[in-house]
Amino acid sequence: MRVDQHIATGEATVPGRVDVKERVYRTVTEQASATLIGVPRGDVKVDVAEHPGGIAVRIATPLPVPDLDDTVAISQSVPVLERARQLQEQLQQDLSGVLGRDVTRITLTITGATIPERRRVR
Repeated sequence: MRVDQHIATGEATVPGRVDVKERVYRTVTEQASATLIGVPRGDVKVDVAEHPGGIAVRIATPLPVPDLDDTVAISQSVPVLERARQLQEQLQQDLSGVLGRDVTRITLTITGATIPERRRVR
């Protein structure tokens, strides 16, 4: 079965091609990044651009850290640079799968720290 789709791409119609707007990539990347990092989506700023062989992503986000009064959590936490590297690798894998495109470059900028709120057990 052959289906000819015609999707308007602004100036011309290209049969069988669907163009996903850059803002969709940005929105999906913001949500996926916020979920993985553990911060609200509004705290994550993302730029997505075409890059040779795929797409390049720039992410600016605060990084959740343990409360400074919680010495046990601090002693068990991973150093910031190592955690940032781990996040880059995980984001590259996750975003490539979610976006259906190779994410060839991820630039991660840590804009600050945030302490997750403790939830009370009832």
